[in-house]
Amino acid sequence: MPKSASSNTRTKWITIGLLWFVFLFNYADRQAIFSVFPLIKTEMHLTDVQLGILGSCFMWMYALCGPFTGWITDRFSRKWLILGSLIFWSAVTGATAIAHTYQSMVWCRALGGLGEAFYFPAAMSMISDYHGPSTRSRAMSLHQTAVYAGSIAGGSISALVGQYSGWRSSFIFFGGCGIALGIILMFLLREPRRGQSELAADRQPLKTSTAQALREILGNRMVLLLIGIFMGANFVAVVFLTWLPTFLYKKFHMSLSMAGLNASLYLQAASFLGVLCGGYLADRFSRHHGGGRQLTQAIGLLLGAPFLFLTGWTLSIPVLVLAMIGFGYFKGLYDANIIAGIYDIVAIQNRGTAAGIANSLGWLGGGLAPIIIALGSAKVGMSACISATAAIYLVIGLLTLVASRRLRGTRDPIDTVTPLWPAADTSEI
Repeated sequence: MPKSASSNTRTKWITIGLLWFVFLFNYADRQAIFSVFPLIKTEMHLTDVQLGILGSCFMWMYALCGPFTGWITDRFSRKWLILGSLIFWSAVTGATAIAHTYQSMVWCRALGGLGEAFYFPAAMSMISDYHGPSTRSRAMSLHQTAVYAGSIAGGSISALVGQYSGWRSSFIFFGGCGIALGIILMFLLREPRRGQSELAADRQPLKTSTAQALREILGNRMVLLLIGIFMGANFVAVVFLTWLPTFLYKKFHMSLSMAGLNASLYLQAASFLGVLCGGYLADRFSRHHGGGRQLTQAIGLLLGAPFLFLTGWTLSIPVLVLAMIGFGYFKGLYDANIIAGIYDIVAIQNRGTAAGIANSLGWLGGGLAPIIIALGSAKVGMSACISATAAIYLVIGLLTLVASRRLRGTRDPIDTVTPLWPAADTSEI
């Protein structure tokens, strides 16, 4: 292998490693609060609906900013967007420790959502420029494992610290570590040339106006279908992120630290394995025909539904653990290809905008979950609400299977940038 090629190979995987740590803090910071909900509820005398709003306000801000942050990603340095957002949300996380009213907590959560909204589209765009279609699902799935590691770290550390030292200390810890990481990465993270994984060295992605980009993305029926599926999947994911620690604390009478650990460890560790398998399978399937990434997602959604139902319904802790592991693993198959699947069917110059819109709408749907579950659990109980999410997985699993069949007749564009499902003339490069 030529020296330059070897260097490029190292760089593209080292970049995944650097971004992995940023994404870990992205999820640890947002997840830390859910494990200490019982402590915050007692200290501030809140209702479950108020706690639901506290969980949702982060997601609402995150969702509202998504299209704007995606647009910014396609026009400015992704390195500095990533590092700026990391330092900003880490500072807000640390500031949460000094919030003493419900209103100030809401503001901290909302500002955290604003900061974190810049990371995802910028990181996805950067990864796509380092990794072409032949390795993209594996690269993005490896990056996605940080979600599960961060969820475990945020949920378990905040619960453990909260039980013995109060809920505020963990926010100072996570905030301080994130700021330190941002300063270190200023010297390590590199900005790639846009389109370098798919375009010849003497070519650049065609520039399009904002209106052209929106027409290409929102005028594409397949992109809209995949975003709709993501909204359903993210609704289910947010239910578990928000309410599973409280569910275990109340239904199975676990201590606060054990509820936080068990709510994150089994599910997220299984998702860690599942997302790696999902990235590998999707890249393999996509070498032979189009729709390989969506086929992998459909398998994950359809096989994960029974485990979802069992998680809410069982009274046995061993069965509960098995159900969380099963759901977590198959959730990982879906998660590995959320953005990689969309990138197969949008033009290179619009990838940041597409990721921003998808992330925005996905979290807009997910942002309703904490409040809906809080209201539903007051009427039918949280067990029934959690089990009912299996129906969502079944419906979106079938829709994903339809998407895979529609794309089956096209090959994955390993050496081309022509979208699989073009919606406008600007998608041809």
